[in-house]
Amino acid sequence: MIMENNHHTINIIPEEYLYEMLGRIKQRPGMFLGQCSITRLRAFLDGYMSSRADLGLPPTQQEVEFNQFQDWIQTRFKISSSHGWDSIILFYSAGEKDALNNFFELFEQFSNGESAAREEMNQETVIEPKPALIP
Repeated sequence: MIMENNHHTINIIPEEYLYEMLGRIKQRPGMFLGQCSITRLRAFLDGYMSSRADLGLPPTQQEVEFNQFQDWIQTRFKISSSHGWDSIILFYSAGEKDALNNFFELFEQFSNGESAAREEMNQETVIEPKPALIP
């Protein structure tokens, strides 16, 4: 929604914006992140969440749901350490760009309500497992 106020245009961002923003980042990661990097995506999202908190904005339903992604990734890869979702995905990927692509595939599975349990996964998994992370 756009409002006019004292010759200024104010864009009102819809309450549920996180997933739309992730879709835009997926389409043009270089524009938002500078380069295709899961580490940069994590920093971007941390900044986004921190800014909203600093402004006193309550978390949206999408943000609350996204916070469950960490647990989903840990279950998916059978990781119980304190590594973040970005580190886990990066560990099981060929590099930063591959990890970013894997993030979007995994996030789509997560947002579609797919189980994190490997036993229920299709044989064609997104990421081939490597040895467990060392705590």
